[in-house]
Amino acid sequence: MSSSIFTLASDYAVSHTPSDGVLVVLGFTMILTFMTLIMLGRLTPMVAMLLVPTIFGLIAGAGLGMGEMVLDAVKDMAPTAALLMFAIMFFGIMIDVGLFDPLIRGITRVLHDDPAKVVLGTAILAGVVSLDGDGSTTFIITTSAMLPIYLRLGMSPVVLTCVAGLINGTMNILPWGGPTVRAATALGLDPAEVFVPMIPSLIAGVAVCIIFAWFLGLAERKRLGKIDSSRFGGPGLGGGTPAGGRGSGQSQPTGGVLVKERTEQIDLDEPTLSENLTDTLLDPHRATLRPRLFWFNALLTVTVMVLLIADILPLAYIFMVGAGLALAVNFPKVKDQAEEMLAHSSSIVGVVSMVLAAAVLVGVLNGTGMVEAMATWITTVIPDVMGPHLAVITGILSIPMTFFLSNDAFYFGILPVLAESASHFGVEPVEMARASITGQPVHMQSPLVPAILLLVSLASVNLGDHHKKVLWRACVVSIVMLVVSVVVGVVPLTAGA
Repeated sequence: MSSSIFTLASDYAVSHTPSDGVLVVLGFTMILTFMTLIMLGRLTPMVAMLLVPTIFGLIAGAGLGMGEMVLDAVKDMAPTAALLMFAIMFFGIMIDVGLFDPLIRGITRVLHDDPAKVVLGTAILAGVVSLDGDGSTTFIITTSAMLPIYLRLGMSPVVLTCVAGLINGTMNILPWGGPTVRAATALGLDPAEVFVPMIPSLIAGVAVCIIFAWFLGLAERKRLGKIDSSRFGGPGLGGGTPAGGRGSGQSQPTGGVLVKERTEQIDLDEPTLSENLTDTLLDPHRATLRPRLFWFNALLTVTVMVLLIADILPLAYIFMVGAGLALAVNFPKVKDQAEEMLAHSSSIVGVVSMVLAAAVLVGVLNGTGMVEAMATWITTVIPDVMGPHLAVITGILSIPMTFFLSNDAFYFGILPVLAESASHFGVEPVEMARASITGQPVHMQSPLVPAILLLVSLASVNLGDHHKKVLWRACVVSIVMLVVSVVVGVVPLTAGA
């Protein structure tokens, strides 16, 4: 067993020590119960991670030592919680002050009436906004900015959801996006040592998404080119009312943001686009805009990203200072700073509380010896010939497993067991963590992910239609990311090779 990952049960004041066979049964039953309650929607992940391990930990003999097990895990997870909190706050502030607004305006100026450029612009916009690590924010902004253009040109909104969901899932491996932090937390690793070596895989995945977006756009251009131009009020793709129009002036409140659905003719000039974004997160008249501080915010963001990649300071500290500077300069009044922090509090509390609650699950799994017993059992049933390849096998398994299971269930319930099993064959925990995050492009399309349900709802797209177009493409992106990680040597095809 790797002592760098797990703490022996004998280090705690346990009430009794069950046999390895009992620990195996209890461990798998605990994971199954945890996953079932989450999948059925009976408990939130946070509540499930608090209560289920507590009950099974007592049965497994944790006794009075459970408190120390959990607090030891909390100490390991504190930097991760800080990273998530301040990364979400930093990028949320940058969106609020308008750092990305010129990019959006630039995209719309070069799109004109070309469906191929519109789809490509959708991918770029969704990719940039995905830097905040919040899928819901990405989908709200992308849909708000691009759906009116799709409707005006008669383009399929399914293409929008496909492209946005695909690139957001790929960008989801960012340390503050969730899965990378979960994988690192579950295995007691620094998120930086998991993520930074995966940057080539991330770049490859984004490149494949862009290629898919371009060909989807070409297909839309070809399809619309065959439609009678009279539908659009004249030659080409300009003017007219959109196909499949909904009643003008309808609105749909989602997540506290009113997304207006306009089906009247929408020209692509800047004033009309600005009007169309009123009452959304991209409202050109929002009070939080700081146009005079654009270059400061741009320089600050570039500096943060450079320090992130350079890996010379802890990621959490980089975002702490970045968020502090962003607040102090953009919102010098204490009242405004408080309001800006409050605006992002719901996202922060939801993610940070989940990470801290995971300390109960991870602490009980490690402290009672469940993981060690389960890993030993799995090692006995895995053919020796397959053991050295467990990193790649984990990457492949992450594609279907993270689609049918929540990230919490996979990373906190299954990955630790696989990682401990792999350690017996010489596969390092960090290599297992890297392989495990390559399935995220597929995971983000899962109906278990609330953000994807928000996306299809905003675009009025059937989830089944979305899956038909996106799933195979997401699988391709995941496989490409895994292959690249193997080629560059950050995930071993064979242990020790």
